[in-house]
Amino acid sequence: MDAMPEALPDDVEALKAALAAMRARADLAEAELAVAQAEAAEAKAQVLDSQALIAHLKLQIAKLRRERFGASSERTDRLLDQLELQLEELEASASEDELAAEIAVAKTTKVALFERKRPSRKPFPEHLPRERVVIEGPCACAACGGTRLAKLGEDITETLEIVPRQWKVIQHVREKFTCRDCETISQAPAPFHVIARGWAGPSLLAMILFEKFGQHQPLNRQAERYAKEGVPLSLSTLADQVGACAAVLMPLFQRIEAHVLAAERLHGDDTTVPVLAKGKTDTGRLWVYVRDDKPFAGPAPPAAIFYYSRDRRGAHPIGHLATWSGVLQADAYGGYGELYAPGRQPAPVREAGCWAHSRRKFFELADVEAAAHSKARGQTSKAVYPLALEAVLRIDAIFAIEREILGLSPAERKEVRQARSSPLVAELEAWLHETRDKLTRSHDLAKAIHYMLRRWPSFVRFLDDGRICLSNNAAERALRGIALGRKSWLFCGSDRGGQRAAILYSLIVTAKMNDVDPQAWLADVLARIAEHPAQQIDELLPWNWRSSAAPARAA
Repeated sequence: MDAMPEALPDDVEALKAALAAMRARADLAEAELAVAQAEAAEAKAQVLDSQALIAHLKLQIAKLRRERFGASSERTDRLLDQLELQLEELEASASEDELAAEIAVAKTTKVALFERKRPSRKPFPEHLPRERVVIEGPCACAACGGTRLAKLGEDITETLEIVPRQWKVIQHVREKFTCRDCETISQAPAPFHVIARGWAGPSLLAMILFEKFGQHQPLNRQAERYAKEGVPLSLSTLADQVGACAAVLMPLFQRIEAHVLAAERLHGDDTTVPVLAKGKTDTGRLWVYVRDDKPFAGPAPPAAIFYYSRDRRGAHPIGHLATWSGVLQADAYGGYGELYAPGRQPAPVREAGCWAHSRRKFFELADVEAAAHSKARGQTSKAVYPLALEAVLRIDAIFAIEREILGLSPAERKEVRQARSSPLVAELEAWLHETRDKLTRSHDLAKAIHYMLRRWPSFVRFLDDGRICLSNNAAERALRGIALGRKSWLFCGSDRGGQRAAILYSLIVTAKMNDVDPQAWLADVLARIAEHPAQQIDELLPWNWRSSAAPARAA
């Protein structure tokens, strides 16, 4: 018992040393854990950055192939949209993980910070105004404390910023004067306004129209956004302005209509438009006819005209083209039949088949990837036929020649087609006949072949006319915005709403086809049309338009 007090200090010291060692090991483990976390975060950021780079490269490759060789399949547009969305998500995730990595790295000095390769950015446009914010330099040298400093230069870092939309009320003040001799009151006339007793300026009207028909934003969503900006405008008030503008712009619609129907060749197509009915929605139609002479270097500016109907009866296109004759490039819709009749007046319309439409039928039967996806989802997929792939390849060879002669004159296009395309078309026809004879009538591939052979004269008409295109893509491009907009505005409120939509789609799509900003054009036209001479209305058409602000800017 007497020896215990003498041994106790040594035991305490040993215990303290053991605890210190344990703490050291814990600190080391914590440091190693922090290092591991930082390295994991860095690795995750690097992986995501690599994925973003891969997606970006794939997107560039797809776009370059499309520009050089045309669409490689019917899913090209959808694939590009998916790649762009994937790239957007990957870049956002990479930035988020990079910030997490920086936080993790700050806890340890053993991991070098990984700098992600960010997407390259073009310089900001020169026309944007620059605001200089000068950061005051030091008053004394940071090294020696001296005050004899001389400016060596400056470094400029540019940041893109936006000024929130600004609303204002313009007051037109007209002073009154009275004559002291005869007591007559004199006053300047009231300024012209696009709408009688109107309260909205032309720029506001143009924005409302373009947001609704160009950017697919219904009026109720616009009203909500304006209210949040401090300008409450009711839905009925906005709708009243849309209706009035459609009436005011009708002369321009009529001039575009006359221009389109003066063409010798048109593209035609239609798409569905849900229309509100009693307790349900009916399926209406928007028809489009496009004049586009660019493929054969025609001098006429491109334009598109839209019409609305409650159904898809053939009487509608017959009425639209009642006084027109020429070459119509469209799908095999039976409603066009009367237009092609031999005794039709003023003359029969000549049908030109769409090779892209017929190619699609074969492509669907040769789409191995789509069949695999359907099978993976447990869905019943169509059979895949090697013969369908051969048809696609034969048609693609004809399209390859067309891409080479794009923009040449009609005579030059016809010459190349007769020399190079005609043999391929003859071989394709023989192959179609031979293949169909080997198949049953109910075979899917036989149906696709029969679709072409039954309309063969319309498909080969392009060989003898250099103005005819191989596809109806011009009309499909004009309808693309409507297909996107249906998901936003869901339906037209009435038949009158469909008719107004046709008028404004005609104006906006035509402006886009002529590389004119639709909103700027509408704003300027609405500001000028009330006092513009009716005999000079063609000056306001998109291809003739010059902004009234241009002379002021030049001065």
